[in-house]
Amino acid sequence: MKNITVLVSGGGTNLQALIDAQESGIIKNGRITCVISSKPGVYALERAKNHGIKSRVLERKLYRDSVEYSRALLKALDEEKADLVVYAGFMTIIDELVVKAYPNRMMNVHPALIPSFCGKGYYGLKVHEEALKKGVKVSGATVHFVTEECDGGPIILQKAVEVMEDDTPEVLQKRIMEQAEWKILPQAVSLFCDDRLEVRDNRVYIKN
Repeated sequence: MKNITVLVSGGGTNLQALIDAQESGIIKNGRITCVISSKPGVYALERAKNHGIKSRVLERKLYRDSVEYSRALLKALDEEKADLVVYAGFMTIIDELVVKAYPNRMMNVHPALIPSFCGKGYYGLKVHEEALKKGVKVSGATVHFVTEECDGGPIILQKAVEVMEDDTPEVLQKRIMEQAEWKILPQAVSLFCDDRLEVRDNRVYIKN
């Protein structure tokens, strides 16, 4: 049984999708043992509490810089004996020392089809605003392993979502969350916990 630590900064809708998948048996060989938030008082912490999951707060502004914060986060992950670390709306920049300590063991969901609308500055509604500006007909979500390159890690799963002509960034964001993010993130976590993911030459292969 693998220990999953989930990193959050806000409402925790992706965290809830993981909790639901765990409780419904989609995630069989892993369990969320800790939720770590970069901010106090966010609703994601309430979600963890409601399901009996331990939580910790590492408040970003209490640390001098990203390196100091990253050292504290790495210490916390080690203390929690994390086998897998999942970014679920974690909006804090961390130093590469954390990624190097957990190679192919940190996972993120991005609200676009990488390599489109990704990288530095592309987060939250900004992603969907840019997609609509470009007039794309499909967007979606990508789950990938985290590397030193922002949104540049090996892609695990992707799911496309249709873009409607009258979409606003908020409407598109909601559709992508419901139809893609909340489905493929638990699926990717499940595959990891079942030891079915293999990374070779920056590509992810799913073993039968």
